[in-house]
Amino acid sequence: MIPTGVTGAGLGLRRELVPALLERCPDAIEFFEVAPENWMEMGGASGRQFRALTERHAFVAHGLSLSLGGPGPLDEVFVRRVKRFLDAHGIRLYTEHLSYTTDDGQLYDLMPIPATYEAVRHVAKRIRRVQDILERPIAIENASFYVKAPIDEMSESDFIRAVLEEADCALHLDVNNVYVNSVNHGYDPREFLLSLPAERVAYLHMAGHFREADDLVIDTHGADVIDPVWDLLDFTYRHFGVHPTLLERDFNIPPLPTLVREVKRIARLQQRNTVRVPRAANRAAS
Repeated sequence: MIPTGVTGAGLGLRRELVPALLERCPDAIEFFEVAPENWMEMGGASGRQFRALTERHAFVAHGLSLSLGGPGPLDEVFVRRVKRFLDAHGIRLYTEHLSYTTDDGQLYDLMPIPATYEAVRHVAKRIRRVQDILERPIAIENASFYVKAPIDEMSESDFIRAVLEEADCALHLDVNNVYVNSVNHGYDPREFLLSLPAERVAYLHMAGHFREADDLVIDTHGADVIDPVWDLLDFTYRHFGVHPTLLERDFNIPPLPTLVREVKRIARLQQRNTVRVPRAANRAAS
């Protein structure tokens, strides 16, 4: 299995949280996650603060703009910049969305990839190239989407599984995205999870969302996690085993103690489903 360098429950790092975290990091937070695009060119006082955090804590990198399904050439210059960032901060795990973000420029959104056999070969080739440049395996995240491509040749889970096998990479399983897509596209989220390859799962995400209508959920990362998604996380642990799990919160960010309560809830579910690895293992593994 892909080495993640982290264990337990983590929190997405946001700049407004940095001062409080530098003063004291709550014990419940066992690792942090950042988007390289937001941090790798940072210098000055902010850059020094970020370095202070990466020297003290374990980190994961979760990309936003690699555009694995994009029609244009893979941006290998960008990938090499990511590699320098990962190496500089001792970050072992890099994940990206199974989506595309470019078409003659950045689209600033995560667009769904048509689930075709040609797309499987296209995406897998790009993932293999990224792994070659980074000199480490990566994990791809199941993305939320709102419109299905009219030329799909397979189901969402079949497409994910085919890409994982063809690229020989790991799965970054976003539990909230499974719930969001299950509502928007009318399927059973547990059946969807059971169709994924357990041996490929390396890392998990949890997040909140916004319900626009009975049959439309928007993946905002801007609200508390709801009980059905917590239940789905518990089911995920029972089926796949416990993996490092991150709480995402990108908008309407509450005070740190409020976020820590949700991180602790992740940890309690992990404890319920497995014997915990000691906290010190995080830095030893990174």
